[in-house]
Amino acid sequence: MSGYEEERRKREKIVAGLHERASKMTPAELIFKYKGIVYPTVLCSEATFQAMETLKAREDDVLIMTYPKCGTNWSIQILNEILTAIHNKEPTKAFGTLEFGKPETFEQLNQMPSPRLLASHVTYGNTPKTFLEKTKILLILRNPKDTAVSFFHFTNKNPVLPTYESWDLFLRDFINGNVIFGSYFDYHLEWDKHIDDGNILALTFEDMKEDLPAQVRKICEFYGLTLTEEQIKLVQEKSTFAFMKEKYATTHGKMGDVFMRKGEVGDWKSLFTEAQSKEMDAMFEKHLAGTKLGEMMSYGKYCTY
Repeated sequence: MSGYEEERRKREKIVAGLHERASKMTPAELIFKYKGIVYPTVLCSEATFQAMETLKAREDDVLIMTYPKCGTNWSIQILNEILTAIHNKEPTKAFGTLEFGKPETFEQLNQMPSPRLLASHVTYGNTPKTFLEKTKILLILRNPKDTAVSFFHFTNKNPVLPTYESWDLFLRDFINGNVIFGSYFDYHLEWDKHIDDGNILALTFEDMKEDLPAQVRKICEFYGLTLTEEQIKLVQEKSTFAFMKEKYATTHGKMGDVFMRKGEVGDWKSLFTEAQSKEMDAMFEKHLAGTKLGEMMSYGKYCTY
């Protein structure tokens, strides 16, 4: 049995169990709040968040932090290929983001070999302190309009997440921060306060789409890694949307299309009305304009008609 086939069977078994559990829940039961933020009940738990604090950071860990639908899986694929090229073996990875694991997962991760490739959607304040003190963190940003559209399609196609009857209803919750994992704006404002701490590299989804090799070089420099130009080219080839979509069809089965929908810049124009676009513009101007992360997003370039 190939590695992909083994991974697919393991994943399908886990996912089937999650779907079965979610099918027995009411919409209200599908979500819960922890420290004021909404999370999906089937994927997260208070016990898991508390157990996350027991995960011991290592200096050679690679921790990817993203708000949902900002390029999480793409970033994991890129870093997986970089670390594989460096170490001649795939890094240790958790199943999904850290907060999706069961409490006992963290003890298992503590015993697993380096390098470890980890990812999470939690806020700066909910990130285990040991990582904030010891580990270099890669923060991936994406403009709020494309994030919202991708998030809407994702939550409506994923059986374990709450669904929305319309785009209008979803956007209202997104703007007000009432979606799972909380406010897009609060999330980035909190990280912005620490962007100069010295252990955080922020990159944008848009820059990665425009010139991935340049961003791979930034990542390597940040982590003190060295790749040849040939290796960088291979990382790029194995991180294209087409390559990943085919890979996910094998490893994720029917859920592959849920995770790999379009991966485009500018798809927000397919759903936003002019009034909604202006409302998002006002939110960005109020919360993120003038911040370092806000400037990095090149909002005027990617979020205007």
